[in-house]
Amino acid sequence: MKRILVVLYLCAAVHAAPLHFQASGFAAGPDGKPQGWTTWSARAETAPRVFVDAEHYRTRTGSLAISGNSNVAEHGGWERRIPGVTAGAWYRFVAYYRTEAVPCESWQVVARLDWRTAAGSRAGEPDYVYRATREGAWTKVRLEAQAPQNASAVTLQLYLSNAPQATVWWDDIALEEIPEPAPRKATVASINLRPASTGSSAESVRQFVQAAGAVREQTDIILLPEGITIIGTGKTFADVAETIPGATTARLGELARAKSSYVAAGIYEREGAAIYNTAVLIDRTGKLLGKYRKVYLPREEIENGLTPGADYPVFRTDFGTVGLMICYDVMFADPARALASKGAEIVLMPIWGGDETLAKARAIENKVFLIASGYDHPTYIMDPEGERLSVAQKPGTAAVATIDLNKRYWETHLGDMHGRRMKELRLDVKAPLPGFEN
Repeated sequence: MKRILVVLYLCAAVHAAPLHFQASGFAAGPDGKPQGWTTWSARAETAPRVFVDAEHYRTRTGSLAISGNSNVAEHGGWERRIPGVTAGAWYRFVAYYRTEAVPCESWQVVARLDWRTAAGSRAGEPDYVYRATREGAWTKVRLEAQAPQNASAVTLQLYLSNAPQATVWWDDIALEEIPEPAPRKATVASINLRPASTGSSAESVRQFVQAAGAVREQTDIILLPEGITIIGTGKTFADVAETIPGATTARLGELARAKSSYVAAGIYEREGAAIYNTAVLIDRTGKLLGKYRKVYLPREEIENGLTPGADYPVFRTDFGTVGLMICYDVMFADPARALASKGAEIVLMPIWGGDETLAKARAIENKVFLIASGYDHPTYIMDPEGERLSVAQKPGTAAVATIDLNKRYWETHLGDMHGRRMKELRLDVKAPLPGFEN
């Protein structure tokens, strides 16, 4: 009996050991495949050419190579089943790849975690590995994911899709169990205010700062609307345009320091002959962290002499990655999409007025938090499912909510659509130029 108990204890200890898998220095076995690795394609006629390449590797001789094999229908690659997954536990996957002649890596080079039950059927939905950073000739991909409740194994899938002239090499592959990520909380506030008959930019800004002063302490970011230097003044864009940094960013910096919060707002910027509709982001110390110049200008702004911007920057804060878009940008899919593809978790939208349905769509389609501060558009905090967490109904009040940037949002039968959209979006298929008939 004592021997049986000891064996049971040892088995339990082995089972409880956290999963840790690493693979590199691949060598072909008798069947041409490294031990433990298999290949997959939906049909024999779509199978890529897969092989171990001793000439291209990252750290140790031998990588897992996939060639499109001059086949436009090609899709598939390498797989490795990893047992010992604990249902509900968290795992970090890391791998490196390099490519040759891949037209669009974002969807044609694919790494997935395909969770499996003890019976071998699919558990939950596969997780797409979408975070990527270049490291010289190689690209590092990574993901932290939670195993579904009925998972006991996972199949690592490394594919090349529909790239007939391409080759991809995979190397330095790792999967390990990690502690459950702690919630990553951020408290955001958005101000509902429309100053009237102020006569000057300084007075309008003063009223916004006063309203924002009522926001509670320990707020991470405060958002003000579009054009806070023109609303209520009766002046033109040219009258209120200023340099950045300038008087208004200095005043917003004072607010940021006083509240120990990031502050974002829309103002009008002059640079030489150009005047931009610009949103600025101030850090907690009062310094200008960055700015975004509105890309999509409505005809009214063009007719009044504004110049469009030409970039979608994102900004790293101490709580997460933030993007900015302004008002009319919400009418078009690409601003929010570009920000999300660059890693934005929160999109701040100073807005005069705009389509509420399209604003909701931007949050849902990109799975980002959307924060709006408007005049003829509601002031709210919206989650990645398009639900308003807080709304400021009355002038002079703030919508305030604490959000969790580590929370995953799932769609039934589809899985985590943030990562999935990043890997399935087809930006390489060019639409015709608007107004030009084929």
